[in-house]
Amino acid sequence: MEIEHLVSQCVDKGYRLHRDLGPGLLENVYEVLLFESLRRDGLRVCRQGTVAVQHEGIVIENGFRFDLLVEDKLLIEIKCTERHARVHAKQVLTYLRLMDLRIGLLMNFGMGTFKEGVQRLVNNYERARR
Repeated sequence: MEIEHLVSQCVDKGYRLHRDLGPGLLENVYEVLLFESLRRDGLRVCRQGTVAVQHEGIVIENGFRFDLLVEDKLLIEIKCTERHARVHAKQVLTYLRLMDLRIGLLMNFGMGTFKEGVQRLVNNYERARR
């Protein structure tokens, strides 16, 4: 599936979720509902996956946990805060770099509208190919 179509499909599902439920629920509620909605559409979605992090020969097997990974291509990080925090976008960019992914979505369901809360992030980092 083309990545742009995948992004569009996920943003549409996030929009519908925000429209129907509104802001103010726990992140976990939006995460589970978005996960199930995408799976019902036939997409392969991994929820709460762990990623190993290594640095200078030290490996942490559960270095971080992502919210959703769709079709092994698109990372979705879910937040539920009243305001954007710059650290959230930096977090997604770091995850993208460490997972060697190009595109991620930051979906903040705590904002007044979904348009205010969704942010597309692109990893411009190119890992040296072996």
